[in-house]
Amino acid sequence: MSQIWEYKDGTRRRWRSTREDDSGGQRWKVLVHIPTNEVITSYEVLEQKLLELGWERYLSTANLLQFHKPSSVDLISVPSDFAKLKSMHMYDIAVKTRYVFKVRDP
Repeated sequence: MSQIWEYKDGTRRRWRSTREDDSGGQRWKVLVHIPTNEVITSYEVLEQKLLELGWERYLSTANLLQFHKPSSVDLISVPSDFAKLKSMHMYDIAVKTRYVFKVRDP
């Protein structure tokens, strides 16, 4: 993506487009369940899909949800607030559940 620079009060800074979040990373990615082509819109939907794959709800705190698959050493950790789910969390899920989830632009 090209960069746009803004000059204000004698200083130069990079202008963020609307497709970037506050941390400077890309946003607007979605997690997609490949077999149904369904976009995951809540943790209830995600948990249902993970339970079907043999994942179990593991430790949960006020800030963190975790899922574990007993047949592996993999652990999926996501923020307890779905609105704080970032693309790095989505890619973590996609890598640990190959051919079931993918991350894409909407």
